[in-house]
Amino acid sequence: MKFVIQRVRSASVTVEGRIAGSIQKGLLVLIGVGQEDTEAAADKYLKKLLGLRIFEDENGKTNLSLADVGGELLLVSQFTLYASCRKGNRPSFTEAGSPELAEQLYEYIVRQARKQVPRVETGIFGAHMEVTLVNDGPFTILLENL
Repeated sequence: MKFVIQRVRSASVTVEGRIAGSIQKGLLVLIGVGQEDTEAAADKYLKKLLGLRIFEDENGKTNLSLADVGGELLLVSQFTLYASCRKGNRPSFTEAGSPELAEQLYEYIVRQARKQVPRVETGIFGAHMEVTLVNDGPFTILLENL
């Protein structure tokens, strides 16, 4: 599993000219699912994501979590996080999980996040999406190999 986490002032996902999900201050998370991923792995990644202290406190230190700042989540499935460019110039996606597994785990992550975060927005699995964001920092973290 891979999470690309961006601390944002705002972010949105548009599908076919319609906004599918949008947030203000919070985290935009691009989620990639690998072939061997499980719900247990998803739980581990979500726990780490929600516990990350990457928002600034009153002293300007990154010491606060998403919950501490009342932040929002925008979760977007992105299989291209598993692109391998080791050979040639055309990326290979053989390490990505099947669409069925990826959708199942993505939806699981969304359900679990909604139990813990008041506002969770999403893209649309498998759709062509346009993602717009204002990255706050810039601040981007890659979670993998947990």
